[in-house]
Amino acid sequence: MVSNGVRPIGRKARVVNQNLTFIVGTGRCGSTAMSQVVNLHPDVLSISELFASIPDPELLSETPLSGPEFWGYLCRPNPVTNSMIKNGATTPEFLYPRLPKRRYDAGTTGIPAISVMVLPHLTDDPDALLDELEPVVTAWPTRAPADHWRALFAALAARFGGPGAVVERTGLSIGRVPEMRRCFPEARFLHLYREGPDCAVSMSRHYSFRMIPLLREMADHCGLDSPYQLTPAHAAQLPPDLAPLLTERYDPALVTERHIPLAEFGTLWSETIIDGLAKLEEVPASLRTTMSFETLLDEPEKELVRLAEFLGVEPLPAWLDAATALLDSGRRGNALKLAEEERAALLDACAPGTRALATHP
Repeated sequence: MVSNGVRPIGRKARVVNQNLTFIVGTGRCGSTAMSQVVNLHPDVLSISELFASIPDPELLSETPLSGPEFWGYLCRPNPVTNSMIKNGATTPEFLYPRLPKRRYDAGTTGIPAISVMVLPHLTDDPDALLDELEPVVTAWPTRAPADHWRALFAALAARFGGPGAVVERTGLSIGRVPEMRRCFPEARFLHLYREGPDCAVSMSRHYSFRMIPLLREMADHCGLDSPYQLTPAHAAQLPPDLAPLLTERYDPALVTERHIPLAEFGTLWSETIIDGLAKLEEVPASLRTTMSFETLLDEPEKELVRLAEFLGVEPLPAWLDAATALLDSGRRGNALKLAEEERAALLDACAPGTRALATHP
């Protein structure tokens, strides 16, 4: 986190032609560690989990929004993350609930969407930063959402010392590349990927990823085409072990303790990789690159230098040392510890995604 000893946000922060990069991937691929690495660089504004915090499609569309309308999307609670926090189903990415002093509460006021993960990644006082941003953003004119985002990045960059590059990283973001590309045609994309079996094991231990197969199961029970169509009213059509998940209060153990075959997460990984690679192919080759998490762990200095060059910043020696120390090589090889039968099923489920990566490195 960055300390608060920096200049305040000014109303005249310029919307510049920013050096903007999106780090995309399947989630559980080392991308959270990558955000932490990027955040250590003094010349980079690191934006973490922006489009998971504020997933509204309107904010990557071409429909103009006023400043107050844009601010409304940023500060209203995200119903999914707010419900998870309220029910005690927090994840490591939810930084705000872990702060010792905080103004907002999921069970009473609701937590502003941008405060759960984005602002605490930048400062240890996200409430104060939210207060600084409000009069600035609400004074902005009606314009395309992309221009609001660029202005927000410029304001935050000015607040945190004027970094020359902006890097946004959201887990499970690879499927939204076309939307981001349409909104920010100048942006570059770094695809960070991890070996399928290890990534699937990590997904199986993460609350949000465990919800994905359950949401699909609920949609199937209700005869819906997509989990996005689920509403609280559908709870009446669900069995007792799923129905509470659509209600105001539920026990997180319904998700954490439910048996979900590990191969399901391998299939999820493969589907996400295949779909994402197809979407990345639409990005000009000069604006995209790939990075293996395993290679980053094995050859950190080489890969970090390559990362800095792609982001358009200097690979500062102090940053290289700090970033290398942060990377945890113990986060690999978990799939090798599985029983033979389970591992074989997982490898089979990951095979389509593995082949796709080999064909489209």
